[in-house]
Amino acid sequence: MQQAYRFPLLFALAALAAKPTQAQSLLSGFMAGKGHGSVVVSGTTEKYQQVFIPAQQVASVPLFKRVQINSLSLYANYGITDKIDFVMSLPYIHSEGEAEEAVLEAYRRTEPGKNYTNTRSGLQDVSGFLKFKSYTREIGNNVLDLLGAVGVSTPASNYQTKQGQEYIIAIGNRATKVTTLGIAQFKMPSGVFFTGQAGYSLRSGRVPNAFVAETKIGYAGRKIYADAYVAFQESHKGTDIVQNGFDFFFPATQVNYTRVGGSLYRPIAKGVGLVAAASLYVAGRNLGKSKAFSGGISYNF
Repeated sequence: MQQAYRFPLLFALAALAAKPTQAQSLLSGFMAGKGHGSVVVSGTTEKYQQVFIPAQQVASVPLFKRVQINSLSLYANYGITDKIDFVMSLPYIHSEGEAEEAVLEAYRRTEPGKNYTNTRSGLQDVSGFLKFKSYTREIGNNVLDLLGAVGVSTPASNYQTKQGQEYIIAIGNRATKVTTLGIAQFKMPSGVFFTGQAGYSLRSGRVPNAFVAETKIGYAGRKIYADAYVAFQESHKGTDIVQNGFDFFFPATQVNYTRVGGSLYRPIAKGVGLVAAASLYVAGRNLGKSKAFSGGISYNF
């Protein structure tokens, strides 16, 4: 028994400041179908004060106290064939700290030429993936799909991330990333599904490579889509904030995390729907303990 599910993957949530990380995978276990696809425009607000570092939580962000990140993201997917999808995303990010102007001015006087500012913004990284359905098997009335994917992410603007504590609010790490993923999805006639994916991400420069994974349970019905997920990242090597050897180049830190979240999609007219999501970092290393809320609109064709 096969049933066609054509829901947009809800969106990539905004990245964190010091070491931007993708909160939810761009890839779902559903295929768009040849000639079909989705376009999603979404906005996200995310903020944090505490920072995860090894064996402790820092009570406030160094220099900036608190950080808030607002973003506007474009996501699109398209079915090249029934078994091959193209997926892309592009976020615009505005990152803002709460450092007092007197503090910033004091740093400017002692370190002329340094760009001490409370805000940084711009296009972050453009990402593109090819996703392939390689195997399908019916198990009773259920369906098991196995998929693979490969993708590239690279900076879409000349945003800066350099040595210095002021770059803890940088909007990205300026790395080019090549990521491969394996995806398994089990679908039931009721619309309930389970998805697991895991892969490896190679990053350029001093940004550590990382193992990434996600597990998800959800429901895809005719009138609503909902899911809950847990996303993981485990970086290889890298330095730690405020530890020996840290030279204030934040992209070189070892960033690990566990993030939980959920997404919701509701059609409101033919081809048009509303999306919403929320997420929270519950454990991590060298990143902010942030909460994020998102909302947007999708067009499905």
